[in-house]
Amino acid sequence: MTVVFVHGACVRDGEWWWSRVAAALHADGLDSVAVRLPSCGEVPGVAPDFAADVAETRRVLREVGPAVLVGHSYGGVVATEAAVGGSEAVGDVRHLVYVSSFLPDVGQSLADLGPGEPAPHLDFSPDGTFGVRRESLRDLFLYDCDEQAAEGAVARLTRQPAAVLTAPVQHAGWRHRPSTAIVCAGDRATPPALQRAQAARATRVVELPTGHHPMLSHPHLLAAALRDVALKPDQP
Repeated sequence: MTVVFVHGACVRDGEWWWSRVAAALHADGLDSVAVRLPSCGEVPGVAPDFAADVAETRRVLREVGPAVLVGHSYGGVVATEAAVGGSEAVGDVRHLVYVSSFLPDVGQSLADLGPGEPAPHLDFSPDGTFGVRRESLRDLFLYDCDEQAAEGAVARLTRQPAAVLTAPVQHAGWRHRPSTAIVCAGDRATPPALQRAQAARATRVVELPTGHHPMLSHPHLLAAALRDVALKPDQP
């Protein structure tokens, strides 16, 4: 079983974002890999859009064999679409895990699941891209992270086409695979109440007392939750 990670919006270098959790899983004999998202500029020469993010995730899934697919924030929307359906082979996803994330149904986009107005910590530009306002990053997203993690996160901010927010999914993976929603109860960016409302669609729910990025702030807590899933991916 391989754990496949999909990171969130407006950042690059997925391998770095998941490295602390990957190390903890590796110590228990579990392999993992982080998907590179074209919409975040991580795959040169590939169209930077939602469809490309899904296609790259599916490519990785085909390579690794049986997998637990983990999506963080925006990455959960990508994972939802990538896990099932489509005209191309999608790999062997045994379980979906959503970390402070969203579980869109068919025809829904990430924008459909939010509060209806752009979050004040996001910056939308006339060129059609968006990013996280740097002055909001530490207080909202990284307040429970150590300084090394916070500095690394700030250094890996990037902009992303805003169209990824309004791209509707064509397949809802959580309807076809067992799923776990991990609610980050101390999250200041994605309100826990919104997370819990989304988590109601999942097979099971786990709450962690963390901010938005438990992979940085409390990697061993997140790794323990993922280890449980990887060992029993078919659990109800």
